Order: sequence, then C-alpha cells, then structure tokens
Amino acid sequence: MHSKRIYSAGKLPAEAERVLLMLHGRGAGARDILSFSEYLDVKDFALIAPQAENNSWYPHSFLAPQEQNEPWLTSALKLVKEVIQDLNEQGIKSESVYMLGFSQGACLTLEFAARNAKRYGGIIAFTGGLIGERIQGENYSGDFNGTPVFIGSSDPDPHVPVERVNATAELFRRMNASVELKIYKNLGHTISQDEISKANALILSGHKEQS
Repeated sequence: MHSKRIYSAGKLPAEAERVLLMLHGRGAGARDILSFSEYLDVKDFALIAPQAENNSWYPHSFLAPQEQNEPWLTSALKLVKEVIQDLNEQGIKSESVYMLGFSQGACLTLEFAARNAKRYGGIIAFTGGLIGERIQGENYSGDFNGTPVFIGSSDPDPHVPVERVNATAELFRRMNASVELKIYKNLGHTISQDEISKANALILSGHKEQS
C-alpha cells in the first residue's frame, strides 16, 4: 500500500497560480519525474510528485484483470485523490491543477482523471491508457468541460498497445475533454521532443497544436 510521501519543486503551492502533479513510471521515482520538469515550461508552477511504494504503482501490467493489481491500484488512486483534495483545501481550484505522467504514471493519471472527471487545467499522458483487461465504462463518470488533454504514444510500444491508447482518447472525448492524440511510428518506450513541445503548448496556454 502507498504511503503519502510527496516531493516538490518550483514554487510553493500557496504562491503559484498553477500546480503540476507529476506521476512517475514503474521502476522510477518522484525525484526522477520532477527532474524531467527541466524540459517543461513550468517556471510559474508548483510541482508536486508522490512516491509509489517500491517504485511501482501496481504490480502487474495495466492490461491485467484489475483484481490482480489490487489493493495497490486502489491505494494509488486514493493517494492521487488525497493530493488534489489537499490542494483544493489550500485554495487551489481543480481548474488550476494539471496532471502529467509517463508510462505506468500515465496510465494512473488517465485512470484517475476518468474516474474523477471535471475541469482540470490540463492532462498530459506520455505513453499510457486506461487500466484494466478491458475498458470498464461503468467506472467513469463526470464531465471534463473542455479540459485539454494530450496523449502521445508509440506504434508499436512494448507495453502499451496503440488500440488501448486510441480507445482511451475516444472515451475522454465522449466525456467532453479536448483531446489531442499523437501516435509516433516506432518511437519506442520513451518521450520525444515533439511530445515535450506539445506538452509545453498545453501547459502554457491550453492552445491545441495542429498535427
């Protein structure tokens, strides 16, 4: 189960107009994802990153039956919710909260957002999709109210099938998110400069780049 270990960088939440919640991938850590912020235009952001127990949010593939990833998945979702509630209690509205994740962290970002849809500042998922053996639409409710979302992934990717990425983007669109999806041929399991550029555009202004 995940304990509440939060690392931070950038401005203090009380002094920032926007907060970026960053979720690391499997085998990495909060400090790793925070260090990625040097490539992002986040000088006016507070940056916060929770740390997964044993550097993993859940033990098996995100495509495994959900019960195989319990109780860790539920614990991870609860932790993200608590972090955002803490920000709300500090006077930071959800519209000023941005979320970013890579790989397992991207899957967790998308799963949390779809289960708690509302207007956020923006959602950035580098190589991820909704979690489960199948997409369980009954788990998702709410309205993103135009929240800008960028999802980037490779075709093929060794861990994240492009079919799941496409289906995830479609569900987010049905929930009234403004989704930009970019699939890169043979990119591999990494983050490209083009993805970083699109993330920066999203974070800075919410402007939707043309593909």
